[in-house]
Amino acid sequence: MTRFAYPPAPWLLIPLCLEIAACSAGGPTAAGEDNSTKARMMGNPVVHFEIPVTDMDRAVAFYEAVFGYRLTRQEVDGYDMAFFARADGAAGASGALARGDVYRPSKEGVIVYFDVPDIDAVLQKAKARGARILYAKKDIGAAGFVAEIEDSEGNRIALSQVRD
Repeated sequence: MTRFAYPPAPWLLIPLCLEIAACSAGGPTAAGEDNSTKARMMGNPVVHFEIPVTDMDRAVAFYEAVFGYRLTRQEVDGYDMAFFARADGAAGASGALARGDVYRPSKEGVIVYFDVPDIDAVLQKAKARGARILYAKKDIGAAGFVAEIEDSEGNRIALSQVRD
């Protein structure tokens, strides 16, 4: 069973619960509007992600060095977590590194994309920290560039740079 951990401010859960309820209402409305239309009106459907780690100190050091983030560590429901910064009202989802019995790093399954301002600089920092490049930088046209790396824990993570 996957556990979801959110920053500890309880008032953040109310809007989240309302969004989840609105998205999972199911079926068309009286006006024929389906859930996909509702989701487009509400924004991005993903609200939180957790990246499995086996060595929290090593993983925090990797993500802070490669991306320049400052992670906030805390224990949530018995699990060691390190939260990425979250800005209310900004685009994107909250996320955390997570260590515990239900978290298993993998290069298979869901791939989390990190928005970066300079994909080449991030790839250099990742290689300097021992990351393997799994998918070299690729130009994807008007959308910009993508690449994939293996993090310090063996997870496949992706990088995305919007074209200026």
